Amino acid sequence: MDIVRPEFVPDPSLSTAEMESLQRNIAAEAVFEDDFAFDPASVRLDGPAGQQTLDESGGETGDEPVRPLVAGVDQAFVGDRTVSAIVVLRGREVVERTYAVERTEIPYIPGLLSFREGGAILSAFEQLAHDPDVVFVDGSGRIHYREAGLATHIGVTLDVPTVGVAKNLLCGRPRESIDGKLPAGTRVPIEADEEYETTEAGTVVGYAVQTRQYDSPNRHVNPLIVSPGHRVSAETAADLVLATAGGYKLPEPTRLADAYADDVKSDVA
Repeated sequence: MDIVRPEFVPDPSLSTAEMESLQRNIAAEAVFEDDFAFDPASVRLDGPAGQQTLDESGGETGDEPVRPLVAGVDQAFVGDRTVSAIVVLRGREVVERTYAVERTEIPYIPGLLSFREGGAILSAFEQLAHDPDVVFVDGSGRIHYREAGLATHIGVTLDVPTVGVAKNLLCGRPRESIDGKLPAGTRVPIEADEEYETTEAGTVVGYAVQTRQYDSPNRHVNPLIVSPGHRVSAETAADLVLATAGGYKLPEPTRLADAYADDVKSDVA
């Protein structure tokens, strides 16, 4: 998969001020509305893996339309190296897996994650044979001080629809409490707050999405923090994550990418 906007490739040698300036430019180019050709309702995980019959072009045979290709991206770390893993799914079927290993140049800095992990992610995408219809990234998208989290940075650089799937809230204000035990399927709007530099306070920038929940009264699962990365609306981003949860907390694309990253990490350690 080719890089479309090389001027946005993350450069870890930039100063903090230069990184933040680049993020503002990325946010100005990002599209936080649905801009894709597939039907979001066709993204689902029905049936066991491998149940579909594929023709030579990779499309489904029969009368059913071709399902979208959904990619999941996740990272692992081995010493001073970053492992970026990509798993591409059509329904539940794994169509392709690939990875890249790059030197980790800078430490984790809140709000500047893409300059730490972005290079390895883009290297992995350059090896990908399929062009996914939508990409799930383990990290924030619009839920970011400058509306340019890891998912937005990657999405704009590749010009591919992306969804940010984070485990923790970086910034923004939930419209209602997300503490405690939310029922599965719940989504709570996250609004921009005073920390946002590039949008009005009160703008819905994503959702806290409860993908699963324990039946036990003594245990609970925290919601995921879901936001649009590029060419996807906040509402559709939440829809896609819920449609691909598959009984786990993480949506299946990033869950499988996480497992693959760990496998690769063991091989390269």
